[in-house]
Amino acid sequence: MFLDPLRSDTLRDMNDQKRASAFSLDSVDGFDAAARRVSYTTSSGVPRIQPIEGVALRLVRPASHPHGHLTEVFREDWGVTDAPLVQVTFTTTFPGRVRAWGLHEFTTDRLFAATGSLCIVCYDGRQGSPTYGASNEFFLGEYNQGLVIIPPGVYHGWKNIGANEASIVSMPSRMYDHESPDRYELRWDSPEAEQIIPYVWE
Repeated sequence: MFLDPLRSDTLRDMNDQKRASAFSLDSVDGFDAAARRVSYTTSSGVPRIQPIEGVALRLVRPASHPHGHLTEVFREDWGVTDAPLVQVTFTTTFPGRVRAWGLHEFTTDRLFAATGSLCIVCYDGRQGSPTYGASNEFFLGEYNQGLVIIPPGVYHGWKNIGANEASIVSMPSRMYDHESPDRYELRWDSPEAEQIIPYVWE
């Protein structure tokens, strides 16, 4: 239907019809099975996550200039960890691939999601921890770059949830020892992992 914008009476009639057609959602089939949407962030953009004890997230913002973009990946004065910076590793993950679960006895991990789309997940299996049994999901990548700090004893891993190869810059607190790595692995799709960690990679 074409409306003449100068016909205010036509617009008034339409507004009256809208008011008259208002209804209660209780009268919609299936509404009792629907749940109100919960936002992943607050209105100021802060993720709605209760971090696992010792886990920290530091979102970053690229600085744009005439030549391109610059992003600070880690700074000591951010105060997110006082663990030493001794090694930097760049790793990529193909689309759809899951790389989990990793665990360290002594090493603090610093994972910076640089490109692609990643879901980084942490699980606290430390008996006696105030957040024992808790999981954290961090959706990060080139459109939402950030640094995740993961303390020893916390299972962690990630999935590339995008269509392109994704990359992570890893900055562990201890150098990788090729003869005796401080890295333990519990394959994400093993029966043991499914019994221990209540997280499903979708």
